[in-house]
Amino acid sequence: MNYILFDGPSRPGLLPLTYTKPVADLRIGILTIREKWEKLLGSTTTTITEDYLSEKFPLVELEQNVLINAAVLPNSKLIETIFELSENQMILYKDEIIAFFSKEDQEINFEEFEKIHFEENLVILKNTWDLFEFNEVALKSDFELLTEGRKSAPIPKNVQCINKELIFLEEGVSIDFAILNASKGPIYLGKHSEIMEGTAIRGPFAILEHGVVKMGSKVYGATTVGPKSKIGGEVHNVILSGNSSKGHDGYLGNSVIGEWCNIGADTNNSNLKNDYSTVKSWNYEENRFVNTGLQFCGLIMGDHSKCGINTMFNTGTVVGVSANIFGSDFPRNFIPSFSWGGSKGYTTYTIEKAFATVERVMNRKNEVFTKHDQNILKHVFELTSGYRNFK
Repeated sequence: MNYILFDGPSRPGLLPLTYTKPVADLRIGILTIREKWEKLLGSTTTTITEDYLSEKFPLVELEQNVLINAAVLPNSKLIETIFELSENQMILYKDEIIAFFSKEDQEINFEEFEKIHFEENLVILKNTWDLFEFNEVALKSDFELLTEGRKSAPIPKNVQCINKELIFLEEGVSIDFAILNASKGPIYLGKHSEIMEGTAIRGPFAILEHGVVKMGSKVYGATTVGPKSKIGGEVHNVILSGNSSKGHDGYLGNSVIGEWCNIGADTNNSNLKNDYSTVKSWNYEENRFVNTGLQFCGLIMGDHSKCGINTMFNTGTVVGVSANIFGSDFPRNFIPSFSWGGSKGYTTYTIEKAFATVERVMNRKNEVFTKHDQNILKHVFELTSGYRNFK
């Protein structure tokens, strides 16, 4: 069977994170959504997404296909139900389409489909803040998926462990004189990751391959450090998607940081309002600030964005793609893509300067700034121009 993950109605609510990638390639827990589906399905997947993303994330359609809503986090029961799908059948959860069977070039009329109602609880991502809100659930599920029937690499004797059976090290992990507390959730250390001395980590926590936790860091769950990413200081309930760095002191909490981002030294974000009321955050679908319903909500930062030292982000701040933020005082709560500046004002971060930075940053990690990547960022630059009405 050929499996296709489609963006679906959740994509606008997950901007700016989905400006540069399909919904399926967002990271939550240990794995990306695509990696979860592929591991459970035992099959590769392709994607239905925006046209400007399709060169990098192409669609493969065969004679028989099952299309799956990429905003859904899979579980074993849902996988069983999907395996049983046949022609002109669809799976619904609370009237939302989860998956359906399709033949190549078939004209889809859902009124003619047999509806299978899935009754067990599902996590469906609707908004950017859902990523850190459901990160604990996803971390625990991914930990079981990745470690079942496997044995952890040895933990050095100088590492203090609590609830050791929920701590798993892949090969090549470097860790000495650290504290790992898995009493509140599992801890997963990916291949060739490094936990420097004096670090205290409370699960659930995951760090992916070649990730680094700097000396003396204080890390609270549920936190995910993506591949080739780095954290330091105090971190609580954060996702660093990959190739991003928050390598110095400062607090980051209840936040999602995209790929290729850098958080300057002593940067802090607020995740709780002084009056303890619920936090509002920018929503691209509504084109306005909306109430998240959350008391704790920090920073959402799109791919390739950076901030200078001592930056202060207010509760619910949303930063778009390839923004460069610096200066004293709090910047705006919504910073459009390709913005350059801070609280004293903004100008447009020109595509030429942005590309030069991206290329330098990616070269440092031996990655190539491909033509596909360039075309995507050019399109995002044009797509978001209406937000950059700077005065």
